[in-house]
Amino acid sequence: MIGLLDSEIFSALFGIDAEIAAELGDRRRVADLLDVEVALARAQAAHGVIPAAAAEAIARAAAELDVDLAALRRGVAASGVPTIDLIRQLRAAVSPSAAPFVHRGATSQDIVDTAALLAWRRVQRLIDARLKNVTAALVDLAVRHRGTVMAGRTHGQHASPITFGLKAANWLAPLVRHRRRLDELKPRLFVVQLGGAAGTLSAMGDAGPAVLEALAHSLDLGAAAPWHTQRDTILEYGNWLAALCAMLGKLGQDVILLTQTEVAETAESDDAARGSSSTMPHKANPIASEMLVTAARAAGALVAALHASAIQEHERGTHGWHLEWYVMSQLIALSYGGVANAALVTTHLQADPARMRANITSAGDLVAAEALAFALSDAMPLDEARSLVGRAAGDVRRANESLIDAVRRAASARGVESAVDWRRLADPSAQLGAADAFIDRIVNDAKRLG
Repeated sequence: MIGLLDSEIFSALFGIDAEIAAELGDRRRVADLLDVEVALARAQAAHGVIPAAAAEAIARAAAELDVDLAALRRGVAASGVPTIDLIRQLRAAVSPSAAPFVHRGATSQDIVDTAALLAWRRVQRLIDARLKNVTAALVDLAVRHRGTVMAGRTHGQHASPITFGLKAANWLAPLVRHRRRLDELKPRLFVVQLGGAAGTLSAMGDAGPAVLEALAHSLDLGAAAPWHTQRDTILEYGNWLAALCAMLGKLGQDVILLTQTEVAETAESDDAARGSSSTMPHKANPIASEMLVTAARAAGALVAALHASAIQEHERGTHGWHLEWYVMSQLIALSYGGVANAALVTTHLQADPARMRANITSAGDLVAAEALAFALSDAMPLDEARSLVGRAAGDVRRANESLIDAVRRAASARGVESAVDWRRLADPSAQLGAADAFIDRIVNDAKRLG
C-alpha cells in the first residue's frame, strides 16, 4: 500500500505505529500463508488425505523456509495471488516424495482468505484494547463532569442546558453498542475458508468436511461451508470499521467546535507543543481530533468501494476480490489509527467549566428559553408563553441583555411575574432534567461491558 498510511513521515499522524505495521507487513503475511498451508497439511494427514510423514515434512520446511520475496513479488504480478510462487518455493524445500502433497486439493483463495482472517483477528485485538481505553476515558470524563453545566447546541446554536458529562456520555454510548456489535459479528467473521476449486472439496473425496473442521480447530477459527464469493461477513466487518471511524469522527468534530477561539470550552491537551503553527505562536490546533474526522470521511468513501467488491461472479470472482484487499487494508489501518487518536484526545482533553458557564451568560442566557416558556405556561396558554419568550429573545440579541430579565419585564407587563420562580430559572443547573440519570445509564452499561 503506497500512501500516507505507510509513510514513515505521515503514518504517525493517522495513528499508525510499528505494531500494526508489523502485523500487516509482508513478512507476517507470508508467515500466515505458510501457517495455513501447514495446518491444512496436518488436517489432511489426520483424515488420511495425505501421508502423516508428508505433513510433517511440509511443517519442517515451512518453519525453515527463507522466502524469496522478490520471486513472490514477480509471481503475484503474473498470477494475481501470492500463493502460487509461495507453493512453488515450499515444494522445492521439501523432499520430492512430499512435494505433491503441498496445498493438496485447496485453491489459492482458501489460503489467502484464511490467512487474512488470522491477520485481521490479531489487529482487531489491538483495536479492541485501544477501544477499551477510549471507553474508559469517556467514562471518567462523564463521571467527573456530570455537574459541569454547558450550553446544549442544536443546529450550531444554544439550545437547553446540558452538562459536559452528558456530552462525554453521548460520545461513549455508540462505542459501547459498537463493541457489542463486534461480539455478535466475530463468530460469523472469523471462520475458515476451504472449498477447493469450486467450493466442493472434491479433490479430498469424502474427507473434505472433516478436513475443514480439523483445519478450523487447528487455527482456532469457526467452521463453515465454503464462502468464496459470499462476501457478506467481510462487508459487515468493513461496515463495522467504517461506522467505528464515523462515531470517533463525531467525537472529533465536537472537540474541534468546542476548541474554536470564540467558544474555547475545551482544549485537546495541555501540551503546548501539540498543534503548533509555523508562524502563529498562539495556536494549539486540535490535530488528533482533525484526524478523527479525516479517518471517518475516508472510511465512508472506502466502504462504498467495499460494497462494490462484494458483487462477485459465480463460484470465483474476478476483480472484486482484489478490490477487497485494497479497501480492507486501509479500513483496518484507519480504524486502528482512529482509536489511537481517540485515546489521545479522550485521555488528555481539557474542559473549562468557567468558560462553559460564561458562554451561557454572554449569549444572554438563551439556554433558559424552553424553561421560561413552560414556567409561564402556568399563568397563560403555552403558545402565548412561547411567543412572549421568542419576542424577548429577539430583543436580547439586539440589546445584549439577559433573556431572563427581558422575559421578566414582559411578564410583569402582563401581570404574571409572580407566577414564576425567577431565581431557579437563572440557574442553568436547575434545568438539566434527566441528564444525571442518562449519564448513569450509559456509564453503567459501559462498565458492565468491561
